[in-house]
Amino acid sequence: MPHSLFVAGVSPSMRAVEVAIGELSQGEVPVLVLGEPGSGKRTVARRIHETSARVGEDFCVVDCGELRPEDFAPARAGQVFRSGTLFLKEIAELDASCQLAMMRTFFHRDGPQEAGKWAAARLICGSARDLESEVRSQNFREDLYYRISGVCLRLPPLRQRKEDLSGLIKFFLARYAEEFHRPIPLLSEQTLQLFENYSWPGNLRELEDAARAIVALGNESIAMGGLRQRLLGADAGISRSKNNGDKVSLKQASRAASREAERELILKALNRTRWNRRRAAEDLQISYKALLYKLKQIGCGCEAS
Repeated sequence: MPHSLFVAGVSPSMRAVEVAIGELSQGEVPVLVLGEPGSGKRTVARRIHETSARVGEDFCVVDCGELRPEDFAPARAGQVFRSGTLFLKEIAELDASCQLAMMRTFFHRDGPQEAGKWAAARLICGSARDLESEVRSQNFREDLYYRISGVCLRLPPLRQRKEDLSGLIKFFLARYAEEFHRPIPLLSEQTLQLFENYSWPGNLRELEDAARAIVALGNESIAMGGLRQRLLGADAGISRSKNNGDKVSLKQASRAASREAERELILKALNRTRWNRRRAAEDLQISYKALLYKLKQIGCGCEAS
């Protein structure tokens, strides 16, 4: 990932996070970064790495949901983990056997077993789940929790740091304008107000997706056609459910989940192909015409090229 993904905030909560990052970069204590999905846990971990004495070494990201007990074996660990700073993404996803293997490998009482260079890595773990609750529920080992949480850093969700929204929007628009070789869009007041009023349940990741779509499509009104329905509809649906007790059938929920999954697959394919719709259609194994139709359905429609 690029080295410029961390955006300094102006909100009190993010200023506190920045102070903590500065202090943590001076030492080697294990850090546990907690925050909702999309709140920037990996970006903060990288920032700690980049401002530390290890900046010239590797920043290694490992998805804990993909780990198996054998990955912690000395013969295999050197291939999975690297020296430098090691960020274990979603540590709560480790099953019981992996937790035990990690304890034995990383925190053996006599030091890491058959230690390679990876064993001296700075350890930073991230989790969207409350690990203290997971420990109480006996889903996570208490001894491992205390080993990885020398310092616990909690990240605020985007809805609690709206003061940072303007700077983040500018950052993402500039980033994708450079990537797609297009001018930086100047958003309308209507769109900016819409962004301000939305609760952003997907946090930074959702905001980044919105900015990417606006730049890639090159037309704010077209991009916001789908985004406006999505942004306003999500909050309106939550409000109706809370205030009026509206019931949602299983069939409706399944259809909504299916539409959202399809939307995510399409946007990922477009991102992989740098928004080349013909290549994306090939990747998705559908016709070009079918992709254009689906893009219109999800609010990303544009004229055929």
